[in-house]
Amino acid sequence: MAPEYRHVTDAELNILQILWDEGKATTRQLADLIYPDGGVPQYYTVQKLLERLEEKGCVLRDRSERAHVFTAALQREELVGARLQELSDKICGGSLVPMLTELVHLRKLTTDEYELLKDLTKELDKKSQQKKRGKKSE
Repeated sequence: MAPEYRHVTDAELNILQILWDEGKATTRQLADLIYPDGGVPQYYTVQKLLERLEEKGCVLRDRSERAHVFTAALQREELVGARLQELSDKICGGSLVPMLTELVHLRKLTTDEYELLKDLTKELDKKSQQKKRGKKSE
């Protein structure tokens, strides 16, 4: 079964992004950031979103204080990876090549991004060669 965090809504994602950036926050702090001019209904909206995220295993709740404090239970990269894998499975038959190619063509890479991508391909080549050597010695 796929992890529940794959099915994070945009509203829930908004909360996760704040928690990733801030580290931790109370319901009130989150409500104030998301709805600066909001009132009680918006507070309860955030509270309900936090409950759903907790059920999905996306946030942790510290109940030791009167105002509960929330932190993200997964890293941004985990969610990105899960979402990309799901998308790749759905529209690319599981192949990453069409997705990666299109992502690179969508926007021009910076020099740093290009260098990072080159380093990543070198690292993957090195791992592939090591695996091949390991199979030959068996």
